[in-house]
Amino acid sequence: MKKCFLLASICFLTSAAAIAQSGSGQRIKENAKWKTENKVNEKVDRAIDDVLDGKLFKKKNKAKPDSASVPVAPNQAASEELLNSGRQQEGSPLKAYSKFDFIPGEKVLYYDDFERVAVGDFPAEYNTDASGEVMTVAGKPGKWLGLNANGSFLPEPLGALPENFTLEMNVGILGDPSNNMSGLGFNFNTEKENLLKYRFVSGSFVMLHPGGSSAYMSVSQTEGDDLTNDFKMPQWSVEGERFARISMWRQKGRLRVYVNESKLMDIPRFFNSTKPYQLSFFRDFFNDCNLLITDIRFAAALPDTRSKLLTEGRFSTTGILFDFQKSRIRPESYQVLKNIAATLQ
Repeated sequence: MKKCFLLASICFLTSAAAIAQSGSGQRIKENAKWKTENKVNEKVDRAIDDVLDGKLFKKKNKAKPDSASVPVAPNQAASEELLNSGRQQEGSPLKAYSKFDFIPGEKVLYYDDFERVAVGDFPAEYNTDASGEVMTVAGKPGKWLGLNANGSFLPEPLGALPENFTLEMNVGILGDPSNNMSGLGFNFNTEKENLLKYRFVSGSFVMLHPGGSSAYMSVSQTEGDDLTNDFKMPQWSVEGERFARISMWRQKGRLRVYVNESKLMDIPRFFNSTKPYQLSFFRDFFNDCNLLITDIRFAAALPDTRSKLLTEGRFSTTGILFDFQKSRIRPESYQVLKNIAATLQ
């Protein structure tokens, strides 16, 4: 219901733009322009405030739009207030998301928190050449898949990856892994026989090492030079935060990698083959330790907001989230609202 109200308010602004721009002559347009411009600031500011503060959903009676003062589009001041000011709701750190441009995919293709698996068991839907078990962690909610031996882990339900997807998961490290070897790896490969291999094979790889507070990417090109680079990664480290949220976003050839709310990598030619890719994880640590993963969310990427609004005149999304049993919007919805406001502007 809350999302319907939010969608209605967005449609109102879009429809109002079309009304204000219609007319039978230049004089009518000019008269309408100066009347609407004087009131558009107040209407847009009030609409955005109501959405962000939750007031919109508390009103029982919806006011009818004033045909003499419909807004043309969100003005610069109102849009910048939403896009750049990092308006904070009580207890919601929007500023932390102001530069976090990751937008989770809406259509969930696979989700796993391992709640269905008994502690001590290994998920039946995974294939591996190593070992692991589902476990609980003191001070952390839910169940985790602990990967306690080096090797590859293939979540078979993922299957072939779409050209646009997002992948998210919580990760953690117990013990001292040292700063040698590759760490936690993501093996994106077009060859099925390479999914349970991670050494000396071709493919596209992302490696995150909390022992060294560093990350590495490698792409073995079918044509042209190979791509490699390394990155600092203080967000997930045995010297700091041992648990983190990893997010990845593919848009055809491009891959963006985030740790918590920080962008770590942005590789425009990471996926270089026209053949479909599949994904496996791998664990590659020098010392004994336990690599933990849970809350895996794999989803088809969001549709293009601008294209939807301009071609269809509407945009529906499930990417705007709310606090439990409250009308307050959660800060991770910031980017969805930001894209909608920018398009309307």
